Amino acid sequence: MERTNRIYLVRHGQVKGHEEIPIYGHTDVDLTETGLLQLDRVAERLRLAEPGAIYASDLKRAVTGARQIGCYHNVPVHFLSELREMYFGDWEGYTLGQIIKEYPEEVEKRKNDPVRYASPGGGESISRLSDRVIPAFERIRDEEAGKDIVIVAHGAVNRVILSHALGLGLSRIFNIQQDYGCLNIVDYFPDSVLVQLING
Repeated sequence: MERTNRIYLVRHGQVKGHEEIPIYGHTDVDLTETGLLQLDRVAERLRLAEPGAIYASDLKRAVTGARQIGCYHNVPVHFLSELREMYFGDWEGYTLGQIIKEYPEEVEKRKNDPVRYASPGGGESISRLSDRVIPAFERIRDEEAGKDIVIVAHGAVNRVILSHALGLGLSRIFNIQQDYGCLNIVDYFPDSVLVQLING
């Protein structure tokens, strides 16, 4: 059976301040030298792939990756706000340790309802993130029907896409590891989905 799309789903490289487990969300941050090397490695791995288009979040940590991969491919590169990381409201820019210390009651609420919980200050829930990402992802697939596609995005965004492909509930998205600079490959057919690689 002929596939309708192959998706090369990439997470951006390591970000500055990563060692403190930052909650960046929509905050625009730079990559470390290691992060740039990680993306170079992914770009080299995809050098012989034949994507018809490249898509990425419009945050610079993903934009950088899309441009590095695009150096090997003469195809359109699109940057979409719908592919941004989950928005964390008042927690943007905090470290995980700071959040646990300053918002213990909110952390407990999140543990009790991880899918629908939204952080203070207008943060997104995982459910709302999925409502933003999956329609954009399906639109990309429709517009690029019959083509292989590279998508450079973020940890939670990738997990939502992968859980959707695997038929998993959103409560299990953090059962899927997404390291900095990792590659996932998903094949779509008219009546089925085949996940070829996760966190490679």
